[in-house]
Amino acid sequence: MTAAAIHTIPPQSGVAFALKAGQRLTVIDPMGQQVADLLAFNADDVEEAISSGRTLDYASKIYLSTGDILYSNRSSEMLEIVADEVGRHDFLLAPCSAEMFRRLYGHTEPHKGCFGNLRDALAPYGVKADRIPTAFNVFMNVPVNGQTGALTVEPPLSKAGDTTVFLARMDLIIGLTACSAGMSNNFAFKPIHYRIDD
Repeated sequence: MTAAAIHTIPPQSGVAFALKAGQRLTVIDPMGQQVADLLAFNADDVEEAISSGRTLDYASKIYLSTGDILYSNRSSEMLEIVADEVGRHDFLLAPCSAEMFRRLYGHTEPHKGCFGNLRDALAPYGVKADRIPTAFNVFMNVPVNGQTGALTVEPPLSKAGDTTVFLARMDLIIGLTACSAGMSNNFAFKPIHYRIDD
């Protein structure tokens, strides 16, 4: 049996691809402290998409790791986290976008962010911009203050070579980025690697 190819997502960019039921998607942080925004859509009906609200409701927690299921807006099981070398990911914050950079940081230069990269990568699969939900932000570290509920974005806990592995529970279209938000990645933009195994 030959090893599956490792694919590279260049810094501040994104891709989309099909993932069949039963296949495993391994997301790899090759250099450390780099976030990857992950979206999933039902390959047969892209109106069904990954849902932060459903998933966190059913898990009864905000930090997901090995053994947890990522659910759709229709409560279908989409992905299971089957291995996780980091154990801290975010499912609260939306993909960074040109509007986010403007509102939060006053950036006036055009910047697509993860939202724009996901929009462009998913368009050939029939996913429209307004259908892009909150992503599962692999390796993103967003502590929540237990008293006030305040969110802070801290450097990812991932080290060079760390992985998180997802098992597809249905045929999916996946969107995946190497995140473009400086604060999320400790202000250094790096690639993300991924591998698909049958």
